[in-house]
Amino acid sequence: MDSRSTSVITGTRRRRRAALTAGAATVAASLLAAGFTTGAADAATPKSTATGAQPLTLSASVRAELLREAGAGTVSTATSLGLGGKEKLIVRDVVKDADGATHTRYERTYAGLPVLGGDLVVHTSASGAADGVTKATDARIAVSDTRASLAPSDARRTALSAAKSSAGAKAGTERAPRKVIWAATGKPVLAYETVVRGVRKDGTPSRTHIVTDADTGAGLYSYEAIETGTGTGQHNGKVPVGTVKSGSQWLMKDTARGGHMTYNLKHKEEGKGSKFLDPDNVWGNGKPTIAQTAAVDVHYGAAMTWDYYKKVLHRNGIRNNGKAAYSRVHFSDAYVNAFWDDECFCMTYGDGQDNKNPLTSLDVAGHEMSHGLTSATANLEYSGESGGLNEATSDIFGTAVEFYAKNAKDPGDYLIGEKIDINGDGTPLRYMDKPSKDGYSYDYWKRGVGDDDPHFTSGIANHFYYLLAEGSGRKVIGGVTYDSPTKDGRTVKGIGRAKAEQIWYKALTSYMTSTTTYAKARTATLKAAKALYGANSTEYKAVDNAWGGVNVT
Repeated sequence: MDSRSTSVITGTRRRRRAALTAGAATVAASLLAAGFTTGAADAATPKSTATGAQPLTLSASVRAELLREAGAGTVSTATSLGLGGKEKLIVRDVVKDADGATHTRYERTYAGLPVLGGDLVVHTSASGAADGVTKATDARIAVSDTRASLAPSDARRTALSAAKSSAGAKAGTERAPRKVIWAATGKPVLAYETVVRGVRKDGTPSRTHIVTDADTGAGLYSYEAIETGTGTGQHNGKVPVGTVKSGSQWLMKDTARGGHMTYNLKHKEEGKGSKFLDPDNVWGNGKPTIAQTAAVDVHYGAAMTWDYYKKVLHRNGIRNNGKAAYSRVHFSDAYVNAFWDDECFCMTYGDGQDNKNPLTSLDVAGHEMSHGLTSATANLEYSGESGGLNEATSDIFGTAVEFYAKNAKDPGDYLIGEKIDINGDGTPLRYMDKPSKDGYSYDYWKRGVGDDDPHFTSGIANHFYYLLAEGSGRKVIGGVTYDSPTKDGRTVKGIGRAKAEQIWYKALTSYMTSTTTYAKARTATLKAAKALYGANSTEYKAVDNAWGGVNVT
C-alpha cells in the first residue's frame, strides 16, 4: 500500500470522547552539565553483533549495492514467481541476515499502474536458493481493461464527499486522483486513489486516502495517512542532547544519529519551524515555561530510539539508510496529540491541555518514530486488523525504547503514555498486560475486531507481546504490578523482552506485508521464531502459546 504518513498516538474514543490514542561539522567537546556534542567516531557503524537469522546492520554503501543487485534482477524474479507479462516489480528494501539469507521487499505495477496491496517479500537462502515468498495477496493481478469509465473528476467528487461525511474530518485541498489497481481485498479491479487533505476535530492534520472503483465509482477502501504515536526535559530530567557548534551558538542537531534535528513550530500548524539555537549549550529547565524543554525531551527520545534500533535491532535508522527524520515541537495550540507523517518524514508533538503537558515522553517518541519503521518495512495498512498491528508495533517498540534508555525519571514499563497524563487522572493511555483496563481496547481477538479503531484493536498484539515477554498471571516488574489473563485460562511462560523484541522485528521486516491480519501475524512471528531459534525451540512454542492466550489460533 502507498502509505505516506503514520500515526497519532491516540485515536477517536468512540464510546466517550476524542483523545490522543483511538494516534558534523562535528566538534569535540567535553560532556557539559547540560549538554554534549557528538564526535565523528560516534557516527561510524559499529561491528554488528547480530547472529544467525538476526538482521545485520548494513552500511549505506552495502545496502545500496544490495538494492542495485535486486533491481537488476527484477525481470527474472518476476518470471520465477510466475507473474503476468504486464506485471513488474519495484524493489523497496533488502534485509540481509547474519547467516547470509536475504529478504527482498517489492512493490508491483500492472501495465504501468501501481498495484495497491500487491507487495511481496522474496526470501533467499545463504546459498542463493529460493526460500519462499510472502505475498500481500494471492490473487492473480489482471483486469480486463485499464481504461476507466469514470473520469478523474468524478473520483475527486466522490472522494471529497466521502471525506466531508467522515467523522471528525474537515475536507480541504486534495491531491489529484491517480489510477491504480486495487488488490488488497477481493478480486483486483481498476481504481482511483484520491488523497483528501483537511483537519480533524482535535486539530490533527488529516490526509485521507480514498480508493474508488474506476468503473462504478463504488467506494473500495479508505485510510487516514496521518497516524497519531544535557538539557533538562519535563519528562526525562537531565539528559544528553546532541548538538553542534553553529557560529557563536549551539544548534540542536545530532550528527551522530543521521543528522536528526528538532524544530520549533511556535504553535503554528504548517512548515518545518525554527531551529533551536543556544549560546551556552545548556537546554531547557524541566518546565513547559520555555520552548526548549519539550525539545530536549523529543531530541533525547529520538536519540534513544535511534540507538535502540542500531544497537538492538541492528538497523541504521528508520529507513535503514543512516538518515534521520526530524522532529517538530509546539504544534498548534493546546494540541493533545502527537503524530508521524511519512510525507515530511517527521515526528510532530503537541503541548497538551493548556500547553502545559507536552506529549514528549520516551515511549511516545519511540512510538511515533516506530510508525516510520513500519512504513519503511511491512507498510501495514492503517485500517482493519493490519491497522491494529501497525499501532501495536509502535507501542511495542516505544516500550522497548523506554526499557532500553534506563532513564531514572521514566523507567521502563508496560504502560503506554503514563507520563503524559492524557486522561487527567494520572492513569496511562494504554496497558499491555490487560489492554481492556483503559475501557476501550481489546484483550483478545474476535470476529469483526478489525472494524474498530486501530488504537483499540492494537490491544490484541500488545497483549500477545506482553505474554510472550513476561508470561501470564500476577507479577511485579520494576515496581509496577501487572496481572495478565488469557482467553482460555492457559498459563503462558514468558521468554523475556529481548527475545520477544527480536521475534517481532524479524516478523515485521521479513514476513509481514501491507495486508497482514492477526492470523497472518501469528504465522509471521512463528516463522521469525523458527528462523531465530528453531522449530522445536522454547521460543517457537512460546509464540504459539501466547497467540493462543489472546485467541489467535
